[in-house]
Amino acid sequence: MTGFDETPDGRIDAALDQAAAAIARGEAVVYPTETVYGLGADAADPDAVERVFDTKRRDRTKPLSMGVPTITAAQRYTLPSERALRFMRAFLPGPVTVVVERDPSLPDLLTAGRDRVGVRIPDHEVALALFERVAPTPVTATSANVSGSPSVTDVSMLDPELRASVGAVVDVGPLPGTESTVVDPERNVVHRRGAMADAIVAWLTDETGSEPVVDDA
Repeated sequence: MTGFDETPDGRIDAALDQAAAAIARGEAVVYPTETVYGLGADAADPDAVERVFDTKRRDRTKPLSMGVPTITAAQRYTLPSERALRFMRAFLPGPVTVVVERDPSLPDLLTAGRDRVGVRIPDHEVALALFERVAPTPVTATSANVSGSPSVTDVSMLDPELRASVGAVVDVGPLPGTESTVVDPERNVVHRRGAMADAIVAWLTDETGSEPVVDDA
């Protein structure tokens, strides 16, 4: 991706460059998606992942997802089944977190020791531009809020301490706010209903012959 026409002064391009450099240094950044603002760092670096947990004040038993620019990029760090790949091709890029088998190269901290990881490919030009800038590095995909606080739909909502601790903030203005649907296509489970949930349930029902289990505990 090249420049962004809506910013003739290059503000977003400059912010993306700053964010990519911060991620390369092991820092966390705030970036936009088609749902809410995310908190991103190198998802393959245990120290950077630790920094995200610290910044969010998040329980280490709760895993983080990773963001990448393409399905091919996701396959570098995951081992999706054929059904999961079909699902990804049907719904990504989009406001969906797809849970698939992880590659052992990902740090255990990212997945809270689990054998599966959530994959995000946002349907948002700026998010994809950031992921492309840092590729092949995957980026943590978690909301840019302190755990227990509302998701951030405008940078004015950022916790002051969180904002002060990140290496860059890519501000594109208000975002829609509907969180992604979290789904494990292989296991036919919806872990969280969000954007496009009805279409996802319909696809899984057609694919598997039974409605998915909704397990949002």
